[in-house]
Amino acid sequence: MLNTDISSTVDLPDTMHAIVLVEPNEQLSLSDVQVPLPTQSEQELLVKVEYVGLNPIDADLAKKGFCQWQYPHIIGFDAVGTVVKAAKGIFPNVGDRVMWHSNIGEQGVLSEYASVPNFAVSVVPDNVSGSDAATLPCAGMTALIAMKKLQISQGETIFIDAGAGAVGQFAIQFAKQLGADVFTTAAKGNHKLVKKLGADAVFDYQDKKLIEKITRELGPQGFDAVLDSIGGESTSRNIELMRFCGRIVCLKPLPYFDEKLLFKKSPNIGILSLAGAWLSNSLCAQQHMSFMSNQLLESLANKTIQTPAIKAIEFNAQAVSSALHTQINGGFTGKQIIKIA
Repeated sequence: MLNTDISSTVDLPDTMHAIVLVEPNEQLSLSDVQVPLPTQSEQELLVKVEYVGLNPIDADLAKKGFCQWQYPHIIGFDAVGTVVKAAKGIFPNVGDRVMWHSNIGEQGVLSEYASVPNFAVSVVPDNVSGSDAATLPCAGMTALIAMKKLQISQGETIFIDAGAGAVGQFAIQFAKQLGADVFTTAAKGNHKLVKKLGADAVFDYQDKKLIEKITRELGPQGFDAVLDSIGGESTSRNIELMRFCGRIVCLKPLPYFDEKLLFKKSPNIGILSLAGAWLSNSLCAQQHMSFMSNQLLESLANKTIQTPAIKAIEFNAQAVSSALHTQINGGFTGKQIIKIA
């Protein structure tokens, strides 16, 4: 039975403002609605949401939906807010600021309040702003897991596609901290940015001679590792640029591979999906996400990582729909953050 011996810093309303997807649609059309406050189990917190970070997956799923969703569905995965209700003895405590990446199979976080398991959150340090923290969960954890799956070590070469994207920016920093030589692609206007983050060599992703120029800079040996964030034809291109038995982590579904390419390169291919921690019902994986969040927040507090530039988005359906179009159209540098409160 839920322990209701709870202190609260606010008088809680019965309903809340939320932004929902009534049904998947190509127009990324969303709606402003009033819905009841979410309920909590004994191990869940009620959090007053303050900031929500948008990700490309938000736009993708607004178009096609997800098999476990019931509609209308509250969208959004990355949130920062303050705990306003928790069972006695549960940590974090009422009043603590927390950050988390939510369960893909349940209601999202683009609402004034959200419920989240206490083991899935991380407490935000006092010297980290809520908006900066909201840039971390999806992009930061994806970059961290990618480095671990790729087993990056001192002196290796890594190719990071789309270095100016949020995942790319974090991945460049982590790869350099591990001692790798970092090659990346970016629009010409973002070359200065990714070099400041640590990239050793930057190439224009629109260059028709991209492969030739990378090969000339890299030499004949090929990359030890690749973070493939774009997918499609880029995945085969990236494998072609790898050394024999090199390692690649893909963030998109795998395309059809030419058999000769696979025999030629014998790549070690890994797939990365944060959603799997929830879909597999792995408590260990879900707790590990919290550990990674702690690592990201500690790095940010110690100023050993830099967050992407933030673009503020208003908390209404029209503004968020426009922001999702920006995400899906590409060419966007930085992180779109919605201020809820």
